[in-house]
Amino acid sequence: QVQLVESGGGLVQPGGSLRLSCTAAERIASGFPMGWYRQAPGKQREMVAIISGAGGAIYADSAKGRFTIARNGAENTVDLQLNSLEGEDTAVYYCNIVIFGLTYWGQGTQVTVSS
Repeated sequence: QVQLVESGGGLVQPGGSLRLSCTAAERIASGFPMGWYRQAPGKQREMVAIISGAGGAIYADSAKGRFTIARNGAENTVDLQLNSLEGEDTAVYYCNIVIFGLTYWGQGTQVTVSS
């Protein structure tokens, strides 16, 4: 079992920024893909951004140009920089890691965008 811990969520005004961080509780060998997903009330969980072990990233269309995913393999962390936030970005954000076909999730961190 791999434990992931997210942090950095909170309340921010439209147009503001937040930086989410996800850390693995145990030391994990680098090279496994990690990602950020989100789930808004009444909606299904959706992919926000994924980063491969080599550092290549893909983004949801809603995230392109506004969000940036980055990882630090030495520290088993993956961060998500959220810029130009909008009300539609309000959701619980979850990170995950896929290890040999098994997906592990963090507990989530709430992001609320409101004036």
